[in-house]
This record gives sequence, C-alpha cells and structure tokens, in this order.
Amino acid sequence: MDQPVPDYLRPSLNILFVGYNPSLLSGETGHHYANPTNRFWKILHLAGLTPREYKPQEDCLLLDLGYGFTNIVARPTRSAAEITRQEYQEGQLLLKNKIKYFQPSIVCFVGKGVYQEYSEQRHVKWGIQEQQIVAGVIDFVAPSTSGLVRMRLDELLKVYAILLERI
Repeated sequence: MDQPVPDYLRPSLNILFVGYNPSLLSGETGHHYANPTNRFWKILHLAGLTPREYKPQEDCLLLDLGYGFTNIVARPTRSAAEITRQEYQEGQLLLKNKIKYFQPSIVCFVGKGVYQEYSEQRHVKWGIQEQQIVAGVIDFVAPSTSGLVRMRLDELLKVYAILLERI
C-alpha cells in the first residue's frame, strides 16, 4: 500500500535535496531514495556529505545534519517520464513556496531535469547556477543518482563534492 513520502523540512537547512518524485518503492515504504539501485545514500557518504552511508529508512535523521528532502512532484511513479505537465506546473509553484518559506542555504536539484522544470530554463550546467530563483538561496544542479543514469560514480562524486565546499 502506498503511503506519502514526507517532506523533511525546517527553516535554514544547509541543503535541501529536491528530486523529481518518489519511486514506486519509496511510495511503498514512505522513504526517500528507497530503490536499492539508487546511489543517493552512497554518493552522499562518498562525497563527504555524511559521516556514514545512511539507509533510506533513516532519511529523517539527515535533518540533524542540516539536510532536508522534498520532490517537485509528490506522486510515486516507475519513472519521471510518467509525470504530467500539469503535475510539474503545480509542483513548481509548491516548491518555490517551500523554498521561500524555509530559506535553505542551498537547494540541490537531484537531476538536471528537475531544475529545468523548476526554473523553466533549458540550458543548465552542473553545479551552482548563476541566477537564483529565490533570492538568497543558491541553486545547485547535480546529476540524478538513479541507477538508470549512466554517469560513472567518480564523475557523480566530483559534482556532489562541490556541495561540501559550500556548507
């Protein structure tokens, strides 16, 4: 049975991680990045952002490290390709409001497409974006950690390690 995957938010987070939407397994378990093929937890640890490799069931514990979680779309799907234009438009507005309200230092978009939907910009580079969508909040674009992404682990780590320099 699906259960909502909760946002983990509080004011003044160091980093707010924003994904496309929950996977089907995340929807079943109620935890972020729950699919065992997703490298999110491993990448955070290997990039130096966490002291150990956390499990999806421990996602709420990252609030203690100053990290939060949300998605641009809340509905779990097999792949991001199933997300509708309307869901992205509604999610974009909700996400901007969350960012304005909670004012994290950095918003890390886990996937270039997430940021493209949020910012309505097509040409996006990895790392810190020149333009801020919400004043005072750094927008950071990182590769998706999905097992479907074919970037090598060392390439992913280079991008995520830049976050460590900013917090």
